[in-house]
Amino acid sequence: MARLGTCSLTWAAVIILLLPGSLEECGHISVSAPIVHLGDPITASCIIKQNCSHLDPEPQILWRLGAELQPGGRQQRLSDGTQESIITLPHLNHTQAFLSCCLNWGNSLQILDQVELRAGYPPAIPHNLSCLMNLTTSSLICQWEPGPETHLPTSFTLKSFKSRGNCQTQGDSILDCVPKDGQSHCSIPRRHLLLYQNMGIWVQAENALGTSTSPQLCLDPMDVVKLEPPMLRTMDPSPEAAPPQAGCLQLCWEPWQPGLHINQKCELRHKPQRGEASWALVGPLPLEALQYELCGLLPATAYTLQIRCIRWPLPGHWSDWSPSLELRTTEQAPTVRLDTWWRQRQLDPRTVQLFWKPVPLEEDSGRIQGYVVSWRPSGQAGAILPLCNTTELGCTFHLPSEAQEVALVAYNSAGTSRPTPVVFSESRGPALTRLHAMARDPHSLWVGWEPPSPWPQGYVIEWGLGSPSASNSNKTWRMEQNGRATGFLLKENIRPFQLYEITVTPLYQDTMGPSQHVYAYSQEMAPSHAPELHLKHIGKTWAQLEWVPEPPELGKSPLTHYTIFWTNAQNQSFSAILNASSRGFVLHGLEPASLYHIHLMAASQAGATNSTVLTLMTLTPEGSELHIILGLFSLLLLLTCLCGTAWLCCSPSRKNPLWPSVPDPAHSSLGSWVPTVMEEDAFQLPGLGTPPITKLTVLEEDEKKPVPWESHNSSETCGLPTLVQTYVLQGDPRAASTQPQSQSGTSDQAGPPRRSAYFKDQIMLHPAPPNGLLCLFPITSVL
Repeated sequence: MARLGTCSLTWAAVIILLLPGSLEECGHISVSAPIVHLGDPITASCIIKQNCSHLDPEPQILWRLGAELQPGGRQQRLSDGTQESIITLPHLNHTQAFLSCCLNWGNSLQILDQVELRAGYPPAIPHNLSCLMNLTTSSLICQWEPGPETHLPTSFTLKSFKSRGNCQTQGDSILDCVPKDGQSHCSIPRRHLLLYQNMGIWVQAENALGTSTSPQLCLDPMDVVKLEPPMLRTMDPSPEAAPPQAGCLQLCWEPWQPGLHINQKCELRHKPQRGEASWALVGPLPLEALQYELCGLLPATAYTLQIRCIRWPLPGHWSDWSPSLELRTTEQAPTVRLDTWWRQRQLDPRTVQLFWKPVPLEEDSGRIQGYVVSWRPSGQAGAILPLCNTTELGCTFHLPSEAQEVALVAYNSAGTSRPTPVVFSESRGPALTRLHAMARDPHSLWVGWEPPSPWPQGYVIEWGLGSPSASNSNKTWRMEQNGRATGFLLKENIRPFQLYEITVTPLYQDTMGPSQHVYAYSQEMAPSHAPELHLKHIGKTWAQLEWVPEPPELGKSPLTHYTIFWTNAQNQSFSAILNASSRGFVLHGLEPASLYHIHLMAASQAGATNSTVLTLMTLTPEGSELHIILGLFSLLLLLTCLCGTAWLCCSPSRKNPLWPSVPDPAHSSLGSWVPTVMEEDAFQLPGLGTPPITKLTVLEEDEKKPVPWESHNSSETCGLPTLVQTYVLQGDPRAASTQPQSQSGTSDQAGPPRRSAYFKDQIMLHPAPPNGLLCLFPITSVL
């Protein structure tokens, strides 16, 4: 910030120097306060002198804060002719800025005068004041926390005075200690101190907005002495001294020379180098002795150790921790129990594979360097013959024919563990029953059983990969000491998607029972790939597909079903679910000459896998088939027309509009008004000769009306009555009688719909005329 202010002042000076000489003394700024609280208002005034004759009579004064023009200036002319502009900034939110009074000079803004403004906070009260007497530099070093930032130049001063009491009365003053800029600590030299006498100390902070003082600290410089730590080292071995016990370290240290005359106490801390253990504190250490034996540590373990001291019993401060010392504890003989298990090779029963696992009997069981398997011949007293010496957890050896038992021990540089006897006996105990296993999760298997009777002393559980290529040496085993257990959760060396063989053997006193086996998957996988589809036959609307099932795979879940999917060219999808035993499928309902995409999905309880896509096209119909289809369609159309015609003919509602019905005279109302006595006239048709008409019944009408079909131009019917002329037939009557229906139908249809009834059945012809001319007389009556 100070650098920024210096640069701004430099540029302002350069600008003023470049102004015309007549403007140098024209303006002056005065402010209410150049330093204020951050956010407080500030008022400034700018006065332009009257002797600036080259200016306008009423110049416009502008204000600028930093690079921004500030509105709100009030301009007025004073009584002495000077121009004054006053501006009030309501909130000064800049910790440092320049306020300028400006005029428009030509085409640029000219600065008449400017002033630097600062804003910040008064200093906070310093806190956490503490002092230490450093005997190395013979000075009293005090430090404090200055508090939050003030944004203003703030000075700190460490003040102190001498006092013979409890600092209630002030004695001689001590020269103030002023720290360097940015530091919050200061040292009072030894020449200004009076040891074993109290002194009052405090810190004063000051800036342009105020002053603050920390609480006073009253102390004796010797009560705050901080010693330097001693140098820690290991003791040199001595022939007279006994070697250290297991888990112990012998230490010594050299005290700090300037503090030899000061009574002090020390404490030690240690932690093992391996792992992330925390520090363990031991102390206080003996005052006079400069050596110490640290016990209770882990054997054969590297440790890191440090020491520190304090003035004692008088007040003082702990020294810093000394540089680290790294030492290793001595070993102790292994204190473990060895759980053993063995197998005999089938081809060579005297070749034995012996396995063991060390079980610590104490928290500190000692480091194990190796194992020894040995046996003691019966004829050689005290002789021990080793069979194998290894650092592994098992070995294979040839068992002598006279040996029925071997001994196993663990050893290190400090000694051996207690021997563990291993007896090779036959399986004479009862076997367990209902052995079963199931997966709990991808990394564990639960194996359960029903214990035999009598209860065994324990069980040996073995498990390993169940594939034929897996060897017995890769199997994991453990011993369950609880003979009443009915199951165990296997978590060691269990991987997902693997088939495991689990063997459980009951253990009895001096014998064991037969081993039982069970297989289980830790987790089954989905099928690796689905069968490939093949097209066997295809038609126009169907396609026959087939596939060859994949052989079962180890670690793969059995198939539960197949799903076949097919999609047409319109991107319409169809599917069908099939049994896992299916080997083929026929797609029906396909479109001829169409493209289809087909794939097969094989699914199990662990997941599903899709096959590759098979693309096929159905066949196109031939020309003869089109002809057959068109013929069948034509036949169907003809049958439809015939059925429609028959329906029109047989349905009364459809027949009446086409053929009007003729009234039936037998059921008409004519009989109700026909007279009982009819006039019978015998007349002879002209020109016809004999025989005459013997009977003719005529019903007289109230009003005779001509009919449209009456004709008077026929030469052969000339002279006949009008009603008779209409029914004259020419030619042979026998020939005419062959088509009576057609003539009658024609006559009926030719007449208009009148309220007349024609009774043709009432005309009696006796006999037929010889010349072949037949005259019919209609009997009509208006109803």
